[in-house]
Amino acid sequence: MDADADAEALEPIPADEELETVAELAKRRGFFFPASRAYGGVAGFYTYGPEGAALKRNVEDAWRDLFVTQEGHMEISAPDVMPEPVFEASGHLDGFDDMIIECPECGTNHRADHLVEDATRIEEAESLPIPEVEALIAEYDLDCTTCGASLTDVPVEEFNLMFETNIGPGSSQPGYLRPETAQGIFVEFPQLKQYARNQLPFGVAQVGTAWRNEISPRRALVRVREFTQAELEHFVDPDEDEPPLHRVADVELTLYPADEQEADDGGEASEASRTSSDSSDGKYVTCTVREAVDENIVASDWVAYYLGLARDWYERVGVDMDRFRYRQHLSGELAHYAADCWDAEAELGGDWVEITGFAYRSDYDLSKHGAHSDEDFTLFKQYDEPKTVERATVDPDMSVLGPEFGGDAGAVQEALNDLVERDPDAFDGEVVEVEADGESYEVDVEHTNFTREEVTESGEHITPHVVEPSFGIGRIVYTVLTHAYDRDLVDGEERAFLDLPPEVAPTTVGVFPLMDKDGLGERAREVEADLRQAGFAVAYDDSGNIGRRYRRQDEVGTPYCVTVDYESLEDDTVTVRERDSTEQARVDIEELPVTLTALRTGSTDIADL
Repeated sequence: MDADADAEALEPIPADEELETVAELAKRRGFFFPASRAYGGVAGFYTYGPEGAALKRNVEDAWRDLFVTQEGHMEISAPDVMPEPVFEASGHLDGFDDMIIECPECGTNHRADHLVEDATRIEEAESLPIPEVEALIAEYDLDCTTCGASLTDVPVEEFNLMFETNIGPGSSQPGYLRPETAQGIFVEFPQLKQYARNQLPFGVAQVGTAWRNEISPRRALVRVREFTQAELEHFVDPDEDEPPLHRVADVELTLYPADEQEADDGGEASEASRTSSDSSDGKYVTCTVREAVDENIVASDWVAYYLGLARDWYERVGVDMDRFRYRQHLSGELAHYAADCWDAEAELGGDWVEITGFAYRSDYDLSKHGAHSDEDFTLFKQYDEPKTVERATVDPDMSVLGPEFGGDAGAVQEALNDLVERDPDAFDGEVVEVEADGESYEVDVEHTNFTREEVTESGEHITPHVVEPSFGIGRIVYTVLTHAYDRDLVDGEERAFLDLPPEVAPTTVGVFPLMDKDGLGERAREVEADLRQAGFAVAYDDSGNIGRRYRRQDEVGTPYCVTVDYESLEDDTVTVRERDSTEQARVDIEELPVTLTALRTGSTDIADL
């Protein structure tokens, strides 16, 4: 039988050809392709083919393995469609916008910040205010990329990215396709806290579809209108709960902090324990998780913990760590809910692309939903020992307030109740002043029935803070494919292959009969069936010569191939071939499942067989 010679490495393909090459492979070999092509297609929607769906599922399973199983969190699955009040409370109806500019000649809509980024060295134009973006469009005399008309002096406006729908027939309840899976977790907090036995910290994960009506979808899976998120919402007590930093303290991070991005000269590392590396973007800071926390490079210990935890996970699923960084959000690009945010970014085709956001959302979401709904979004925190505290209260005399303030008496009463919680000392005089519905009112303190008394409390209600790692699964799949693509020479012939980790490869093993005759095909089918029964993803191929069959499996990233030959009929052994090195070994058929498992998990190597 044909045996591969040692592989000889080739130079990587140029950055400007990389994404086009991967897109061609993805379409031809069934990883992903534009959806609904029979009807002309719609930009921003993609279908994952047989190889891509398997790769995507394996990445999701690897994510669940770490962020749900190993970290001990719970997982839910919430609806894609949610009623309008959810997004009124969350702020998405008012603050989930991108900048749009419409060509006055052809009517094409463009995302204004992308036009600026494509024509300048500015990387994060979305962090700029609209007037500055308009000024840059005029300064660089930018034109419509469709018809060439000038866009100078054309107004830039905000465009909300939410997909709107109706829930039920006719003019019934308005709703929206969720722009993030997170809100499906937040709105269920009153129920979820019970499953966590009202004990902090606890985490709730979700893997599901999110929808954003992008102005200008582009770059394959990078910017689409329907995509999969894997999100974890970790609820913590900000005063007491601390992450297990010791588990990731020595993990080395490549950081691109906001001050380094903004500095004209990129800045310098502040301590000998850190090093700065030059890039076209400025200076990177390389440090451990512990150093990042101690030197306040990453302000939140929880965010730093997840940066460290995720770093090794990215490498596990096949992200090239030489093409990876963590970049801190500039103040102008922070989401409306985020107190601080870092993006995991991967280099694709010469550009940096966000693949995950790590946000400290504080108590924003739970406080908003608590204020807008009738549910309790707090959690009762039990004290170690009861505490005696002074409590100020009011019991307004409505028989006096009613005649004095008429229809405003109820608002005045509510304002007094709010004020006594915020500032009890305001009631120390004879008259107290409150504001209600924009008007000021003076109330005699004696009519408020203000009192101070000592009470013993066993605990207090707190609103947890939230730490959120949000992974874009499609972008990670695209990154893994792009970083895995490689070429070499085998037997003097160029070979293209995907260097995918066995854990995420769509197929674990290809099974081939050397020839489909003399009982080889029947024996190979038996081997295939046994491996499937053992839980392996198997591809069977008996078409063409053995070398071509190897190449087909190499191109989709199958890490191992098993060949049944005439020797197999005599001694029940097969040839196992490893993708990257092309090395081969003889293995007993009975031992094949155990051997392949050991190879897949890395507990043995093809050279050891």
